[in-house]
Amino acid sequence: MSAASSSSFPPPSIRPLVAEVASLLKERKETVSVAETAAGGLISASLLSTPGASAIYRGGLTLYTLESRLAFGGWTAADKSQYRGPSPSVVAGLAENVRRKLESTYCVCESGTAGPGLGRGPAPGYVALAVARGEGGTVTREVETGLGGEREGNMVAFAGEALRLLRDVLVGEGEGRG
Repeated sequence: MSAASSSSFPPPSIRPLVAEVASLLKERKETVSVAETAAGGLISASLLSTPGASAIYRGGLTLYTLESRLAFGGWTAADKSQYRGPSPSVVAGLAENVRRKLESTYCVCESGTAGPGLGRGPAPGYVALAVARGEGGTVTREVETGLGGEREGNMVAFAGEALRLLRDVLVGEGEGRG
């Protein structure tokens, strides 16, 4: 990373998506909430970096630990004991819970394996994504970044993929993909 790119936020690779998502939400007078895990707050911070974010952003949670999912993500002890790693069903449940609690039009959620080592479940570079919407159900998508155990790169890629899925849902192309 060059000095110029390290001082800019949001990361240049996701800046156009952030602007597009914010514009679409503002035009439609709709709102979004965020439930993120491995992206560590990058999705929320990116959305909040746009002027007028208070009109579209209802709130966000970084649900990195299983304990935080119990406390704030709507999880039960059974969810925690059955957890085997990021999956479409995990992110769909978190997104639906946070959307209901924050009363947003949409909630975007990601959970992935950023690396460098293996956690529970899939290899580093895998991310499961969901967008919960009040009408029309929840859309999920799974993506492999191809970055292996490059933790920071995966975190930015996960945020970008989450914003891409949200954009796809907003423009009517969000029926998921493998």
